[in-house]
Amino acid sequence: MTERVQRLCLTYACDDAVKYISHLDLMRVWERVLRRAGVPVVYSEGFSPHPRIAMAAPLAVGVSSEAERIDIVLHTRVRIDEVEGAIRDQLPAGMRVIAVEELAMGVPSLQSLVRAASYEVLVEDARPLGAWEVVVAELLAQESIPWEHTRGEKIKRYDLRPLIHEIDVVATGDGQVELRMRLRSDESGSGRPEQVTRALGVAEEPLRIHRTGLDLEMPSMARAAARAAGYEAE
Repeated sequence: MTERVQRLCLTYACDDAVKYISHLDLMRVWERVLRRAGVPVVYSEGFSPHPRIAMAAPLAVGVSSEAERIDIVLHTRVRIDEVEGAIRDQLPAGMRVIAVEELAMGVPSLQSLVRAASYEVLVEDARPLGAWEVVVAELLAQESIPWEHTRGEKIKRYDLRPLIHEIDVVATGDGQVELRMRLRSDESGSGRPEQVTRALGVAEEPLRIHRTGLDLEMPSMARAAARAAGYEAE
């Protein structure tokens, strides 16, 4: 079994140019980027080895982001600044590295640490600011919001309210409304911005959904581990 000696967390952005790439295809992009960048990624054992990389929270098709995180396990130690530069050189147009951090090997998976996701959402709606503030307050005041989600022939019924942490109206005008929302995202359920806008009375799908942040349970994802090990660039 290949020894695992270092673990990295990459924070990156997906702009509009790549927001329609599926999660599976995005994973393939990362496999290719890391291979071309010469990053010494650990591969799984067995007949079909695959690199030990994992997303913190898969991004829905059609959603852009500036807060994606990917977990990478290495068999050889690297300098943070060197690997960051090598990855930047290989990323396709529409993807950007924001930060590379070192994680302790014993930290649980990123996916298990995610607790919430923040979004900027643009919708088409002619209601004025005052009306929007009222409808948002009324939605947040509800104890329960019964909801149905249909996928194929299956209907899933659940309560939408526990999935909504915060909603703010940023601006209105020209028949459009900009919202900010923070939604639950963990192993027991994840809020979807388009469902929240429907609950707010918007019939059409959002014009734009942009993920701005992922809240993780552990604040130790900062560069403390890298600094202590002497591998972080000055």
